[in-house]
Amino acid sequence: MAKVLLVDDEPGVLYTLQEVLAEHGDEVVTATSGTEALGRLEGVEAVVTDLVMPGMDGLQLLRALRERDSDLPVIVLTAQGSERAAVSAMKAGAHDYLSKPFDVDEVGLAVERAAEAYRLRGQRRRLEAEHALGRPIIGDSPALRRVLDAALRLAGRDVTVLVMGETGTGKELIASLLHVHSQRASGPLVRFNCAALPADLAESELFGHARGAFTGATQAHRGYFAQAHGGTLVLDEVGELPLTIQAKLLRALQDGELQPVGASRVERVDVRIVACTHRDLGAKVKAGRFREDLYYRLNVVELTVPPLRERREDIIPLAETFARRCAGRFGLEGVHLTPELLERLRERDWPGNVRELENTVTRLVALSEGGPIGAEALARPTAPPATGAEPSLSLREQVAAFERALVERTLAECGGNQSEAARRLRISRVTLIDKLKRHGLGPHA
Repeated sequence: MAKVLLVDDEPGVLYTLQEVLAEHGDEVVTATSGTEALGRLEGVEAVVTDLVMPGMDGLQLLRALRERDSDLPVIVLTAQGSERAAVSAMKAGAHDYLSKPFDVDEVGLAVERAAEAYRLRGQRRRLEAEHALGRPIIGDSPALRRVLDAALRLAGRDVTVLVMGETGTGKELIASLLHVHSQRASGPLVRFNCAALPADLAESELFGHARGAFTGATQAHRGYFAQAHGGTLVLDEVGELPLTIQAKLLRALQDGELQPVGASRVERVDVRIVACTHRDLGAKVKAGRFREDLYYRLNVVELTVPPLRERREDIIPLAETFARRCAGRFGLEGVHLTPELLERLRERDWPGNVRELENTVTRLVALSEGGPIGAEALARPTAPPATGAEPSLSLREQVAAFERALVERTLAECGGNQSEAARRLRISRVTLIDKLKRHGLGPHA
């Protein structure tokens, strides 16, 4: 079964095609013009369109569709004897063409083949992405597939990308994907959290400083921009960047030049920027809290990572994956989430998205004795077992297990950058290293 968009200005043709494809088991969406069709692409895996239509004709629609999704297969309908039009459509990127009057079986087979080719291309790109990232991508909802496909198509095009999305949706995954599939993949991937430091320290960390630039600057420091030379710089929470630094960032984006704090020289840098934020930057521009010129420099291409409530199909596989990982870390046997619990998790809106779901599952597993975990655990996550038996882990052990999971996840989110992880956890780097040793994590174990 495929989701198919039919586009024709003749109601009779639309009705006939809709009946044919519905009998074939396909989900059908219709449009009577090219303009209407562009607003009805949600989840579509194949498009069947007439070539001759008033306003936007079939060829114009084909080109517009190719710009939005170059992989989306488009089958064009041509009048009998219009071979020249069919050839033009194929040269413009059409997947196939059918001549009117069309054969019923031929239509169904053409759509089936087109949709299958579309799915296979998506699966291939997903496998390539997982291989490049070195980890599986959990979830297969249409909403997630669309943003992954868009990221993979953009990865090889050296443009600045603004990744939008609520907290915890996985913007860092998209940013990593944009790097590892780019021509800069052999270069460094550097992350900078724009919200982690006050303005004076943020400027020094981002652009570097010269020796003696300020009290305590006993040696020169290469900023994140310089460290990312030849690679990708991810600006996390770019909406929190102080206005005083935004002008300097704009210059670096426009001219590829930066000036370390206290330095007289100007340095050239070759960096691709991926900016991430959960803020509405357009609203911040209107409120005067974000430079309009910088906004347009960052928003060359915008990707929006969907919240978990818009891809509920991914909640259960994510929860099961988190449970397996936690069980392995905590040394618990036979851990699995019951169908009732999984359904309860699927029904929640998860304002904290994937991060909140992971935290919840980690807590449930850490406080369990192993074996099945039921829906009742959500109502009393900190209560002792109902049997009255002592828990398999003491309170100290449970707290340590939760702390280990939190430190490990935060460090992974920061790409192994200990300074950044310490900032997010609001502890010193020395304290973080001590916790890494204590929990047997990383090279300090």
